[in-house]
Amino acid sequence: MKLADLEIFFVAPPAPGWGGRYWVIPKLTTACGIVGYGECYASAVGPTAMRAVIEDVFARHVEGENPEDIELMARRVWGAGFTGRPDPTVWGAFAGLEIACWDILGKARDRPVWALMGGRLNERVRAYTYLYPDAGMGDTFWTDPDMQAQVASDRVAEGWTAVKFDPAGPYTIFGGHQPAGRDITLSVEMCRAIRGAVGDRADLLFGTHGQFTAAGAIRLGRAIAEFDPLWFEEPVPPDTPHAMAEVVRAVPIPVAGGERLCGLSEFATLLRLGGAAIVQPALGRLGGLLAGRKLAALAEGFAAQVAPHLYCGPVEFAANVALGTTIPNLLMVEAIESPFHHALGDGPVVEDGYVIPPEAPGLGITFDEDLARAHPYTGTELHLEMQDTPCDYARGNAFTGGASDG
Repeated sequence: MKLADLEIFFVAPPAPGWGGRYWVIPKLTTACGIVGYGECYASAVGPTAMRAVIEDVFARHVEGENPEDIELMARRVWGAGFTGRPDPTVWGAFAGLEIACWDILGKARDRPVWALMGGRLNERVRAYTYLYPDAGMGDTFWTDPDMQAQVASDRVAEGWTAVKFDPAGPYTIFGGHQPAGRDITLSVEMCRAIRGAVGDRADLLFGTHGQFTAAGAIRLGRAIAEFDPLWFEEPVPPDTPHAMAEVVRAVPIPVAGGERLCGLSEFATLLRLGGAAIVQPALGRLGGLLAGRKLAALAEGFAAQVAPHLYCGPVEFAANVALGTTIPNLLMVEAIESPFHHALGDGPVVEDGYVIPPEAPGLGITFDEDLARAHPYTGTELHLEMQDTPCDYARGNAFTGGASDG
């Protein structure tokens, strides 16, 4: 087999756009006609530039190669331009192409990807959901503990055993900062309300987005500790693994992180410093499925668990499920159960809080190209963008979930 053709979809999910403004989905086709789909999560440049990067990586390192030779292609990309270090844009481009190679290999062998990566260890994969507002709730939802508790109760009634929320805003370019007093108060009230609504039927996953200094994260973490969250997610900026370790030592909640880390080396530093009990790779930024398998082994050596992150489309979710099926230190995978995700990918689904690994060849998806073409992204903004204003210590803050129309 030889990789011959590339097509790239930039898909804009309909409002409210859970999963970001657009999803970057490369399609690879072999000379013998086998098609595979991947997904790139790294979008530090706009869609036009990202398309050019993916095309360049394909032309330089992937075109004409056997999709089996993933390690060879990866080493070439890693060292491209005499770098040999994480580059989230270039490495993210390759990650999407790498995932597509696995989809091709599974289809060529008529086997699911998980069967090619070590086989089925986990008969089912535990999943969690972010708490998104129900229709009609509006932006009030994000700072209303009662609304969040109601939605949490509804999700748990559907079978979910873990729910994530982030009341600690703001999502700003000025992190890390000290949390505002009212942000700490809201976080406590939110934890109290959600814990009261779900009891011990579900784990509370306290999300942040690298907002705080270590000292600020410690203040917040200690304030919410009485509600026993399963994790305290990315409490400090991702380029400060030493600060993550400081939080670990001071807060009695497991610390999780990694959605913004690129390549094994950044995770290795975080784990060596004792900065996380739970690693959360985004496979479309980490480097793909083989990198995910390597990270799981690395984390196992540090007695850390793996909880693959998802804030994009259905192809990365299918890749997360494939990885999670094979690893002994899986904790759970993030899921976005929107109708558009299912319509576009027609892949793995969550039922009663778990995903049954698909038996279909490849990633187990049937990607709807017509639907993708009917929802192109035509804007110039990035997949996700942080606000330019700093923490407001007078009027309060809110993180509104990253919706494309928010």
